This record gives sequence, C-alpha cells and structure tokens, in this order.
Amino acid sequence: MTDNEVVTTQTVELSEAEMRSRRTLTLIIYILQGLAFFIGLTALVGIIMNYVKCGDMRGTWLESHFRWQIRTFWYVLLWMVLGILLAVVWIGYIILFVNAVWAIYRIVRGVLNLLDNKPMYT
Repeated sequence: MTDNEVVTTQTVELSEAEMRSRRTLTLIIYILQGLAFFIGLTALVGIIMNYVKCGDMRGTWLESHFRWQIRTFWYVLLWMVLGILLAVVWIGYIILFVNAVWAIYRIVRGVLNLLDNKPMYT
C-alpha cells in the first residue's frame, strides 16, 4: 500500500441534539423495516431514507447501522425473490421462512445495539 492509498477513518463530533436526531432517524428506519412484514412499501421508504441520509451519518457510529440496514434490505429482497421463484418446487417456502427469521434477527439486533449506543460492527 502506498502513501496515497492510506485510508483514514474520521470521527465526526456532533452536538447531543444532532446525535439524538440522527439516532431517532436510524430507529425510524428500523421500524419501517419491521413494518414491511405487514406493509411492504415501508421497506422501500426506509431504503430511500438510508441512501438520502447516509452522507449525514458518515464518520459517526450510526454509519455502521446504515450499512447494516442497507445490507439487510438488499439481502432480504434477493432471498425473497429467489424464494418466490422457487415456491413452485416448495423449497421456496423454506427459503421465505428462513429469510423472514433472518430479517427479524437483523432488525432486532440492530435496534438493541442502537438502544445501547453501540455500532453494528466492532
């Protein structure tokens, strides 16, 4: 790695009110992901919010939550599509069930870490 390729992680210092606001936004996106089990459109609203606001989270511990949420959305979508396509041969129903359990795990783990003010990746 040359000197030009060195990547530095910069921590952003925010006021308590700004941090609380960003933390609340992150919680709202987790809630939208959870509501997607009942109203699928909320997952789409959540992912749009993730991409629109991800620049605001850069350099904070909340950035890891945004990465976690974005990855959760795309993997759930991928496995949901595969599950639906394979439902004709019944294995799809197993994929859909496992996908739902995995999505619930990701949402719950994310919320618990958020409430403890912990990043998703250590």
